[in-house]
Order: sequence, then C-alpha cells, then structure tokens
Amino acid sequence: MNLVIDAGNTLVKTAVFQDNMLLEKQVFKKEDFFKNLKYIQKKFPEIKESILSNVTSLNSEFEKALINSYVVTKLDNSIRLPFKNEYATPETLGKDRLALVAAAVYAYPQKNVLVIDTGTCITYDIKTTQEIYLGGAISPGLGMRFQSLHKFTENLPLIEPKPETELIGNSTESSILSGIINGIKMELKGVIECYNSQFEDLTVIFTGGDSQILSMPLKNSIFANSNFLLEGLNFILEFNKTQ
Repeated sequence: MNLVIDAGNTLVKTAVFQDNMLLEKQVFKKEDFFKNLKYIQKKFPEIKESILSNVTSLNSEFEKALINSYVVTKLDNSIRLPFKNEYATPETLGKDRLALVAAAVYAYPQKNVLVIDTGTCITYDIKTTQEIYLGGAISPGLGMRFQSLHKFTENLPLIEPKPETELIGNSTESSILSGIINGIKMELKGVIECYNSQFEDLTVIFTGGDSQILSMPLKNSIFANSNFLLEGLNFILEFNKTQ
C-alpha cells in the first residue's frame, strides 16, 4: 500500500493506492498537512512507502514527519523513470510533467499519447510508441490569464471563470470570458489537431483542475482523467521498487 503526495503551487493532493487501485484521495491546503497525515495514518496503518512530488516547497517539518512515518521516495531528476527522457534540459523539467508522462506509459503502453494538464499552467506533453518523451509546451493557465488582464490594465475587472460562455461578449465581463475561455478552447483544439497530424493513432488525455471548465468534446481518442498525475506518481514508486 502506497501514499502518494503531490504538493502543487496552491494545493496538496494525497492518494492511497493498493497496488494500482486508488482507494482514497484528499485535496487540501498546505497548512492542513499534519491533520491529513494523521487521518491517513489512522485509517491506513498498512502503508509502508510514500512518494513525494514537491513542486513548490513543503515546510521542512512536513517532510520530516513524512520521513519519520514511511520509506519516502522523492521525485527528482535522479529518479529512475519508466521512459526515455529526451528533454534537452531535464533539470528544469517540472516534476508534475514527469508524473504525467509516467502515467501515459502505464495506461497506454506502446502508444502515442499527448497529455494536456490544465492547472496553474497548461502543459502539453508527448510520449511515443517507443516510450520516448519528446517534450511539449507550456502555456498560461486559466486563472493566470484572468489575473493578467486585471493586473496589467487600468479598468478591466478580475472576474470568475464560467463554463458556459458565448462567442460574442456584449459586456466587459462577457467579452473577457469569451476571449479567455473560448481562446483556450481554440488553443486546445488547434494543438490537438497539430499533434494528430504528426503522430499516428494519437491518444489524448485531458486532466487538471480546470479541465471541467475547459471541457472538450470527448471523441474516441480523447479521455478525461482527473487522477492521471497521482496514478503516474504511484507507477513511478512501483517502478523504483523493482530496482
């Protein structure tokens, strides 16, 4: 039984896996880490190992508590990966992107897979049928685009995103919604079309916190999976147990 921890830019996610089956998932703020850890320890005393993906920096006391409780594997550039990494600057590659590619290898072996993660940033990552990670792209995320319009202009308000958006905005608010929401959806559609033209029988995975707002029409080759990153972290942990 494994404990998977993804400490992101704004929230921490924890997941408990029995082999490759997700038993429980929690999402919380960093200040609730100890509370969540105690809950997991009480409910799942069988857990022996954990993997930590720390995009920002968890408090050292949090890490210390984790290490005192489990055998902890930290996701970093030296870890053994289930794919060949051809990224030119692996030291700068986000840990979350490593986990997403690992999940693609586990869930779709020997297939061309494009993973689109709609979080703080929108990331695109491609792995081939030979399990080679080529790279991808990074684009500003949904919240970042709303913040930038408000921050770098005099009069544009900061508004909340809405899933239903008209093409033609007839007010400042609806114009911002149209520009950002529809703009990202068109970006996503265009990127998928470009990758489809280069990679045969491409499978597209759509994940991340804003995937519901930015929902795409799910075709036969496009799948939504909100737990894809957590599954990838668990696979990396299992993969490293076999060393």
